[in-house]
Amino acid sequence: MSKYKSQLMKTLTERGFLYQCTDETALDQLAAKGDQGDRLRGYIGFDCTAPSLHVGSLVQIMMLRILQKSGGQPIVLLGGGTTKIGDPSDKDKSRPILTPEKIEANKNGIKQVFAKLLSFDGPNAAIMVDNADWLDQLGYIEFLRTIGTHFTINKMVALESVKRRLDNEQPMTFLEFNYTLLQSYDYLELYRRHDCRLQMGGSDQWGNILGGADLTRRIEGAEVYGFTTPLITTASGAKMGKTADGARWLNGDENLGKDFTLSPYDYWQFWRNTEDADVGRFLRLFTDLPLDEIARLEALEGADINQAKIRLANEATAMLHGVDAAELAEDAARKTFEQGVSENLPTFEISKAEWPNARSTIALLLAGQLAKSKGEAKRKIAEGAVRINDEKITESRNHNYNEILESVSAFKVQIGKKRIVLVKPV
Repeated sequence: MSKYKSQLMKTLTERGFLYQCTDETALDQLAAKGDQGDRLRGYIGFDCTAPSLHVGSLVQIMMLRILQKSGGQPIVLLGGGTTKIGDPSDKDKSRPILTPEKIEANKNGIKQVFAKLLSFDGPNAAIMVDNADWLDQLGYIEFLRTIGTHFTINKMVALESVKRRLDNEQPMTFLEFNYTLLQSYDYLELYRRHDCRLQMGGSDQWGNILGGADLTRRIEGAEVYGFTTPLITTASGAKMGKTADGARWLNGDENLGKDFTLSPYDYWQFWRNTEDADVGRFLRLFTDLPLDEIARLEALEGADINQAKIRLANEATAMLHGVDAAELAEDAARKTFEQGVSENLPTFEISKAEWPNARSTIALLLAGQLAKSKGEAKRKIAEGAVRINDEKITESRNHNYNEILESVSAFKVQIGKKRIVLVKPV
């Protein structure tokens, strides 16, 4: 029997999201009022450092999704203002300074993800705001007088993000040092504008969340709350959302560029390749499946655990890219790995006009986005991980167009057992 009264706190804790909370009992009581129609509003901030978010951000988005499904109102805060500084949390060096044009382009790319995972219609429609709306208007002297007086250097240097830099004798600019003040001010503004009473985030944001809650209490006399998730890693210790092949992006829009997108098929494969020990936990965190169904799936043993992995891949892919995309991905995987058929695989086109006679193994790997550089392609070939048209390639060579598979009018390009694409000359 759960000790919580609210659907929000029951769901968050039962599914493994809770790491720290400023006051569990008070937040539970406030959220329980929301179950009767007095909607709790909560927010999470996302800086615009890239044109897409990756799987590492998905646990945060899922909290907003759970808040909405519990009757609350999620607020997506885009960091059009704070991105100009760069969050030093969980970072060992300064982020590059982006131009306003780049920040705006990144913001537009990120918006596409939230449109798929949250509802912006209905009585508890999600709200999307940009902190540049108020941060860009701040006067420096006024900000120091009204906000700076509530922060002490003593507390700021004790923040883990600051302390780590100083202990390692790594530089932290005065610009970055101000980030906590600006994020704290965000909470104050969202309380004033939207009666926002909850900020959620990863455990690396705990110090910033406490700063915002304290500032809002000091200036407005309001009780507001903070909630963080644990750092999500795989059973082997890898950081969630990052692989040897790079970040697993949430955006499938190829217009954003290959460095920041991931096809629905590759996204499905990412979840299908989940380690056995992670299946149950990831089903709870990253899908909407009922807990009793998850318990049944994670109890599967031996080869049957693959059923749970396929269910995880289908649910996660359908949530982000739609049911049709998930079904196509599963069908392509089954045919490719069980029947040797290459239908519905990601397809990349190359121009015959630019290279009229043949393509090298390295060129095909690059064209199919299976390697990011010639060096990486060479390493994969040397490792014996590369196959072209199911032939193992041990050194790069030219592949003539008469080798193109008639069934798909393309080269079948493969790294390992599960990363397979088609490269089609046009």
